[in-house]
Amino acid sequence: MSSESLYKESREIFPGGVNSPVRFYEPYPRFISSASGSRIYDADGREYVDHCLAFGPLILGHGNQKVRKALQSQMERGILFGAPSEGEIQLGKAIREAIPSIEMMRFTNSGTEATMHALRLARHHTGRDLILKVSGGFHGAHDMSLSAAPYKPDTDPSRYSTLEVAFNDIPGLETVFRNLGQRIAAFITEPVLGNVGVVPPDPEFLKASRELTSDSGSILIFDEVITGFRSSYGGYQNMVGVKPDMTTLGKIIGGGLPVGMFGGRRDIMEDVAPSGTFYQQGTFSGSPLAMAAGYATLQELKNTDYAGISSYVTKFGDEIVDFAGQKNMDIQFNRSGTMFTVFFNNREITDGAAALRSRTDLYTRFFNTILNNGVFIPKSQFEACFTSSVHTLDDLGKVVEASRNSLKSIS
Repeated sequence: MSSESLYKESREIFPGGVNSPVRFYEPYPRFISSASGSRIYDADGREYVDHCLAFGPLILGHGNQKVRKALQSQMERGILFGAPSEGEIQLGKAIREAIPSIEMMRFTNSGTEATMHALRLARHHTGRDLILKVSGGFHGAHDMSLSAAPYKPDTDPSRYSTLEVAFNDIPGLETVFRNLGQRIAAFITEPVLGNVGVVPPDPEFLKASRELTSDSGSILIFDEVITGFRSSYGGYQNMVGVKPDMTTLGKIIGGGLPVGMFGGRRDIMEDVAPSGTFYQQGTFSGSPLAMAAGYATLQELKNTDYAGISSYVTKFGDEIVDFAGQKNMDIQFNRSGTMFTVFFNNREITDGAAALRSRTDLYTRFFNTILNNGVFIPKSQFEACFTSSVHTLDDLGKVVEASRNSLKSIS
């Protein structure tokens, strides 16, 4: 069946014809039938260089042999037990060795679950009510993340459970903690914004986050669902030398299977049942298949050339920025290691508000044209693009050519 016919059928079963809104685009999404390495293939037989990579988990590309072998081996031994298995310990030890701030952890089934429980636990541990996040930071589809209000000194914070401050705004962060520090249970931030497009941090902002939360007795949570093992073996926190109290992970640590994790200081995590009174559970948490795929992925990543993947991104960025300049087009190419976003904007993107001022109409045209030229990227201006260890110079040539054709069509 074609993507169009599959979409017509899908609309009768799922809202909007999809099981996640980020997969929908006009006139209908391409339905993927198979994938291998850096390429995906749709139901109509078209091939694409994939720079979406399932929104981040597949840093080794599609169908990595060692991950497949690990999954096949685990399937022969059992799929789900409802009881502990050794695979949980293997993956947990690998994560703890790579990210020393995570002294204890609990596996979940998604990044949304991980951040939700981390914030619940922070409130439980501190006995405080307020959550602080950054504008444009996304921490899953739950109320504590989605129902946030910008902090204003003249606004009664009791009306809200979650407040926002601008990313990279150190004076703004200092103001919030000066006025409300004793009520803030946790400050949660992605060390690199990834769900408003890629926005790298000012390292001083992350250091200020650590100092202010420590001084106020609040818990600092780094949401590394996207950034964990993405730019180096470990967390982004290792690269900047800032140690949070808690960390959330997902995506890469599941090797392509559903997974999440929240963890951190031992004294906080020992509040979690059955050690403590904070209740959290999940039927599929610590799924043997996800543990096997995640552990195999991390073992592969120990020997991965992260610098090589990053150089691919740099080369692509240099090419597209140079070509856009020749066409007198205003674009910003934001990157962080193996992640990147093309913003249609004439100003530097340093926070969520700046990202939201980008020309989404131009990005939509860019997406549609580059898709028709054989490159698959997220359909939204406000999603990150990802690169894998199996992307090649041949892929880079195709992506550069497709990008030039796309920019030509909208210049």
